Amino acid sequence: QVQLVESGGGLVSAGGSLRLSCVASGRTFSSYDMGWFRQAPGKERESVARISWSGGRTFYADSVKGRFTISRNNAKNTGYLQMNSLKPEDTAVYYCAARDSGQYEYRYWGQGTQVTVSS
Repeated sequence: QVQLVESGGGLVSAGGSLRLSCVASGRTFSSYDMGWFRQAPGKERESVARISWSGGRTFYADSVKGRFTISRNNAKNTGYLQMNSLKPEDTAVYYCAARDSGQYEYRYWGQGTQVTVSS
């Protein structure tokens, strides 16, 4: 299995940028599809962006299209979420997750990193 550790969260003003990182250890990172999810207080967890094991396919929630970019560097066992033009409604705990390539369920989760966007 794989262990995931996120970093890069923090407090930023509206319109600002942050880059989240997710470092994987354990099994070969390139065996997994990866995703970023978020959960705001009182709301359900939602998918933000996903990327295939090779990086060749990506998916974005409508709410972040054009502002967020997901990427990965398999040689560094690291995934990224570049977040630009941040809005107060992006405030949430952000989690990275991994699933065996071709599977539906994300089985492996990081501990989360807080992102707070002030207006």
